This record gives sequence, C-alpha cells and structure tokens, in this order.
Amino acid sequence: MFAVVRTGGKQYRVAAGDKIAVEKLAGEAGDKITLGDVLIAGEDGKVADASKVAVSAEIIAQAKGEKVTVFKKRRRHNYRRKLGHRQQMTLLRILAVGEEKKSAPKKAAAPKAETPAEDGAE
Repeated sequence: MFAVVRTGGKQYRVAAGDKIAVEKLAGEAGDKITLGDVLIAGEDGKVADASKVAVSAEIIAQAKGEKVTVFKKRRRHNYRRKLGHRQQMTLLRILAVGEEKKSAPKKAAAPKAETPAEDGAE
C-alpha cells in the first residue's frame, strides 16, 4: 500500500520500508512518529479513503542537507556577497502504511452534582 503525505510544505509518496528526507521534525533518533496529513492512499491501482489511513515512521537521524551557496553581485558597483546555507532535515524510515487502529470509545463523564449558591440565598 502507498500513501501521499504532506509534511514541511512538501508532498511525498511513501510505502512501507521507504527512506525519505523531510524538513526538520521534533524528536530524537529512534523515536516513532505518525505522519497525520495523508492526502491520498491506494493499493494496486485502487484508491482508498485517505482519512482512515495512518503512516507510521521511525526517525533515523537529524542531519543537515547539502550546502547551498548564495552569491550576489552587481556589476561595476564593487558589490559582492557570498553566503552559504545548510537546511536542517530529518531522515525517516516508513514502518507501515495502513488502516488506523480504532481506539476504545471514551466513557461518558459522570454528571456533576449541583453545588449550593454561594451568595447566601437558600
């Protein structure tokens, strides 16, 4: 089964066993997370209901991406600026793509006992 998930403003097509690099997510290496924003899911050419699909992943590492060099220059003005940037990213291993586990329904809250008025009127 595959799913298309959105995280960090980008979309990724994932299946069980895939490794992807996404924008930095909170967590340490070895933590398990759930990617909740599933856009579409399917299997063997059939589309499944994406609202009932959950994608679970494990954080492999927190790393930095490739270095990007930014060079600005204005001709004949003696203006040159050189900057570099390395984006923070998280490496994920997709553990499972499948149906969400249904949790037990919550018990109804007990009705609150009425309290007497504090203004002295009885």
